[in-house]
Amino acid sequence: APAAAAAGAKGLLPGGGGSSSSSSSLTVRQRASQLLGENVVAQGLSLWGAVRQRNILLPTVFVFLWQATPTADTAMFYYYTNQLHFTPDFLGRVQLAGSVARLAGVTLYNGVFKKVPLKRMLLWAMLLGAGLGSTQLLLVSGANRALGLSDELFVLGDSVILTVLGQVSFMPILVLAARLCPEGVEATLFATLMSILNAGGFTGSALGAGLTSLLGVTGSDFSNLFLLLVLCNASTLLPAPFLWLLPPSVDQDPPDGADSSCSSSTGGSGDAVSRQQQQQQHRKGAAAAAAA
Repeated sequence: APAAAAAGAKGLLPGGGGSSSSSSSLTVRQRASQLLGENVVAQGLSLWGAVRQRNILLPTVFVFLWQATPTADTAMFYYYTNQLHFTPDFLGRVQLAGSVARLAGVTLYNGVFKKVPLKRMLLWAMLLGAGLGSTQLLLVSGANRALGLSDELFVLGDSVILTVLGQVSFMPILVLAARLCPEGVEATLFATLMSILNAGGFTGSALGAGLTSLLGVTGSDFSNLFLLLVLCNASTLLPAPFLWLLPPSVDQDPPDGADSSCSSSTGGSGDAVSRQQQQQQHRKGAAAAAAA
């Protein structure tokens, strides 16, 4: 009798039925982990089904090549500070002017160039970029002072012009990425394309750093900076032969807000999306059963 009373008292104490509650909580956590794993797998299958399509894979390669050209930004920064002795205050004003110029570039694209076919827009952006980027050669050679333009005024104006052009040429890449995304994996594929775009930028910076080191340009020796700028500006034309990677459908406006480039040619991705929807329904049924 005392043992039975003790057992009854134990059941009335807080935590006395903890074993069954703990087991139920563990089951819920395991089920949640399983559902998360299924969701990750489904998203991975959907993403792979989209990326492996030719009309998405080839433009993705072009996006990477577009950003992977070498740049001389680091070398020019040291030239500004160590050779021209620009102050942090002036460099801050240049950055501010560049921010305003980016907004102007977006406005200019939306108002003037939005309807221009992407291939033509990208080709002209490369040609103008190579031409206007060569204006830095005037600064390095000192020709701007012969024209009566101070270094500060020239850098400020050159930065604004190049930033506007850079933003106008970058907008078609964003439009291209948006048009490539098939229904069902829009956010995932767009984020993947932006990651590839950033990887191309890192590659371009690394190539520029290697080229800078190869030519012997340092923080105190700018004798080959002119040649470095020539090579980097010329390299902006390298992606031009790869414009054929872009399918003709990228120049077509998507009907009714849908992406026209993949509305009828995403069979593999559509299958993956169907599988994902089935798994989502399965998860909803399992969650309802667990709640019951």
